[in-house]
Amino acid sequence: MRATRTISRDLTEIQRDGTLRVFISYSSTSYFLYRGQPMGFEYELLERLAKDLDLELDLVLVNNMDSIFQHINTGKADMIAHGMTITTDRKQKVAFTKYLYLTSQVLVQKKPDNWRKMRWANLQRYLIHDAIDLIGDTVSVRENSSYIKRLNNLSKELGGTIYIDTLPGTLSTEEIIKKVADGEIKYTVADKNLAQVSSAYYPVLDISVPLSLSQRIAWVVSKNSTELLTALNQWIDKEKKEVDYYVIYDRYFNDKRDFKRRIKSDFMSLNGNQICKYDELIKKHAEKLRWDWRLLASLIFQESRFNSNATSWAGAQGLMQIMPRTAKSLGVTNPRNPQQSIEAGTTYLKQIYDKFDEVSDSVQRIKFTLASYNCGYYHIMDARFLAKQENLNPNVWDDNVEKMVMALSYPTNYNKPGINYGYVRGIEPVTYVGQIFQRYEHYVNFIKK
Repeated sequence: MRATRTISRDLTEIQRDGTLRVFISYSSTSYFLYRGQPMGFEYELLERLAKDLDLELDLVLVNNMDSIFQHINTGKADMIAHGMTITTDRKQKVAFTKYLYLTSQVLVQKKPDNWRKMRWANLQRYLIHDAIDLIGDTVSVRENSSYIKRLNNLSKELGGTIYIDTLPGTLSTEEIIKKVADGEIKYTVADKNLAQVSSAYYPVLDISVPLSLSQRIAWVVSKNSTELLTALNQWIDKEKKEVDYYVIYDRYFNDKRDFKRRIKSDFMSLNGNQICKYDELIKKHAEKLRWDWRLLASLIFQESRFNSNATSWAGAQGLMQIMPRTAKSLGVTNPRNPQQSIEAGTTYLKQIYDKFDEVSDSVQRIKFTLASYNCGYYHIMDARFLAKQENLNPNVWDDNVEKMVMALSYPTNYNKPGINYGYVRGIEPVTYVGQIFQRYEHYVNFIKK
């Protein structure tokens, strides 16, 4: 690896900025989209970490694992949240956190296509059962992975050559495992926990041959980020004492049934460019708003989780949770009908959006529209009035009007002269807007426009 000048931000600067920049891989266990919701082992832990450190997350998808260490040492991110094996060579370049879990490396090989009909003895003769049988054969692994180091060491230990076919860093381990299942390559190496869940989906795979002892899997920071490393280690120690930590691990590495359900779904981002079964309807009606359809999809998820039969305690119904009076005014005869709900909901959003024509910034205008959709247009107008009184910008939601919406939760503010619509539980619209935009960022990561 070419030497690079190490640049990093430590925890003090990160906290001052308020954002933790994280490299994360797009995979079926680390970070992905399923039925409109971001998921993954690393993703769930990062959400907990960010909350603990009171930081926002800036997730950067890494498409090429070969150059990941150079990037962390040039300041492009603060940490790598990926299951990295701790090795002596790597410790010379980067700093590892305390380990998140232990695993080992196994050989991934394919059984014959007719393996279910074969006698057990014949099947066993077809497969290899010991690493020594790899001498003189070829194993395909990603370049610069820890698997290459292990294969080279095995060659020395066994006194014979195991040939290595190096694959591009743009391929994930799951993609390489699929190549074995499809017969495109003969063998690869994978961490046992990942191989186990993959073999649940590809029963044609055999993963019974161990290639290493237990190895520690951890996250990575720059060697200069000593404060951040200390904070991460303290957090890991605390997390590993919680039941939730092991529930999260089991969800992605031990629950084979759930893994199979996700990996077969049309609405898992790894399988295609779909968020939900209403994508085409959402795209069609997003045009009248001139919004990115993925933003509208995020709003619909927030309202109903794409459940067309959803009904709120207040009586709102359908995908876009339209209240009965509003539905009637928009000509809705069946609020549970997806077409009617999305058509009426976007019509209503357009009516609100058009009222904020004095807001010049399009993103801020959308945020005003979303907040109004949640708690009512006139509550937002009260908040804008209050913003003027407090010398804040009434045409900017972020850090201006959103603060005044929160302020309208208190009598000293909602009883002021000029406030016409009284109390509003401000945390709800503020959270609503924030969560829709956060989810939208995930959709942008995974789903093409």
